[in-house]
Amino acid sequence: MVALNLFVYETTGRAFALGLFMAVRLASGFVAGLVAGGLLARVRAKSVMLWTNAAQAAVMLLLVFAPEGMRTAALTAVSVVVGGCGTLFMVALRGSIPEMVGEDRRSWANSLSITGRSLAMVAGFASAGVVVSLVGYTVAFVVDMATFVVCAVTVALLPVPGGGGGKDTRPDSQGDSGRGTRKGRPGRWRRPGAFLASAAAPGLGLMVVLRSVDAFGSSSHNAALPVHSAALDAAHPAVFVSGFWCLWALGNAAAQQVIQRYVTRTGRTVGAPGFGYGTCLMSGAFILAFAGFPWAATVVIALVAGAADGLTEVSYTSHLQTLPAGLRSHAFGLSATVENLGFGVGMILVAAALDRYGPLTVVAWSHGAAVVIAVVFLIRVSGPRGRAGVPAAGHDGPVP
Repeated sequence: MVALNLFVYETTGRAFALGLFMAVRLASGFVAGLVAGGLLARVRAKSVMLWTNAAQAAVMLLLVFAPEGMRTAALTAVSVVVGGCGTLFMVALRGSIPEMVGEDRRSWANSLSITGRSLAMVAGFASAGVVVSLVGYTVAFVVDMATFVVCAVTVALLPVPGGGGGKDTRPDSQGDSGRGTRKGRPGRWRRPGAFLASAAAPGLGLMVVLRSVDAFGSSSHNAALPVHSAALDAAHPAVFVSGFWCLWALGNAAAQQVIQRYVTRTGRTVGAPGFGYGTCLMSGAFILAFAGFPWAATVVIALVAGAADGLTEVSYTSHLQTLPAGLRSHAFGLSATVENLGFGVGMILVAAALDRYGPLTVVAWSHGAAVVIAVVFLIRVSGPRGRAGVPAAGHDGPVP
């Protein structure tokens, strides 16, 4: 992320190109979310995960060897492939975790996965500036390509059972009058029906809406952090941004350790309400991050923001994994689509708002909207009807 954004700016010489690069990447992820469920209904999840990493490694190699006159075209290809393949990989991985580790260990596996990603983000943000400054973009892109190769090799060793990702492995998966199939063949789903069924699962529609608004709020602090950092120290604007994200990632990793111990000790999961509570805490922390508190307080705020973000990720992913296998990939695809939409629309609106208002105001309004929807979600899942359709905390069982 760091090397590519700097390289885009250096290659084009225009700040607008940074926004265009991100817009193309998000649009590619949006389209990938729409087709992810159908693809995983036909192709094994393991194959999807393997080839999406291979494609990203290949496109980074293209960027390394592209002549100067072709760099813009290479950057466009990178944005399309990374955006689309990254979304397909995450949908396939999240949808496959219950089959890989078992239903009773999915929260533990999600937490472990998020811990690894958080630690990798700390290493990536901490090393990016050094690598780019000392050895240049080419080496940075080769290192990036190597990470995709390592991921592909890891995927090849993963025990991902089953055929098409959309196939329900339960004994009665072909029941219910062949719903979700076409001509009795599993995985031949009717696209609009599968998407609507995913959104109509009890509590899931509101949960996905909250995820979209949360992504909108995330766009605000992503866009506002560089502005706020430059206002704090114009000579070294990267200090606050890199420090904040490293602390955020450490808080996220620490939260996963707590969640893993909680799940192991009690045999319970954080449940769907954890997503609502975590969103409220996370949004509040991001708002406070721009309030101008001393460094010591900001360190605590960044750690809390990361911990709350980790809680929301585990509870959200674990809850979607309670869906039947036939709907799970479609639900994750729908989720990825609305997340990319919320983040993309947010980046446009937030960028325009930052020209007129300060970072604190913009972030407060954006994350404030997420808090409002989170409160509505908590009321929904805490009420009698919500308890009937959404598993309560600690009982994150299959959704009827």
